[in-house]
Amino acid sequence: MRATLTPIVVVLAFMLLFPAVLISSLVNASGNWIHRLGRLWAGTIIRTSGIKIEVQGHGHIPVGKPVIFACNHASQFDIPLLLEDLPLQFRFVVKKELFKIPLFGFALHHGGYIPIDRSGGKAALRSLQKAAERVKKGTSIVIFPEGTRSPDGRLMPFKVGGILIAIKAGCPIVPVAISGSHKVLPKGSIRVRPGLIKMTFGLPVQTVGPEGPIPRDIVKKEVWDSISAMLEEKP
Repeated sequence: MRATLTPIVVVLAFMLLFPAVLISSLVNASGNWIHRLGRLWAGTIIRTSGIKIEVQGHGHIPVGKPVIFACNHASQFDIPLLLEDLPLQFRFVVKKELFKIPLFGFALHHGGYIPIDRSGGKAALRSLQKAAERVKKGTSIVIFPEGTRSPDGRLMPFKVGGILIAIKAGCPIVPVAISGSHKVLPKGSIRVRPGLIKMTFGLPVQTVGPEGPIPRDIVKKEVWDSISAMLEEKP
């Protein structure tokens, strides 16, 4: 019953909340209200699904400054999980094509989510620089450095774009490991399965040292190793 009901709730909850998104876009330019509505949407999905959530490592999140959260991505369920259980205002970095989806794209735009051009070249570099400027101004963001969902739940190699945002912004990266979401909702499926999802925050990875920005390959490896180690930990 829950497996059948959850996809319906995803769409229905969005449609019911969309009038509030419209009103929020008119009276709150920061996008914070829309982000809170997103959190309400996510909580509705999680409670409907009956999935059990376990979160560890909140104490590793730096306080009082913007952070980039780098998270593995094995399921569409990762998004409502982060909205529900990441305890601060943040914005997702989103491929620009999603902003063209009717209604959904409107919510992304007015919620202040950050479009990224993945076509390469100067357009991609400009979008990374704009994202870094948002972080410098105080916006914490979530990136999925694998670039797409893992087809089998295993951690894939990282693309460098999200890491470059952190280095350009000079802010730390908090590794986030989500385990169990692939079993709950595998890539290519809309059927939610019962299970436990565990989200763990790791120690921040610095992007700037005493001599300036740390090379991107070093930062990328440290973040990848941290997430990999957390995924391999026994419950």
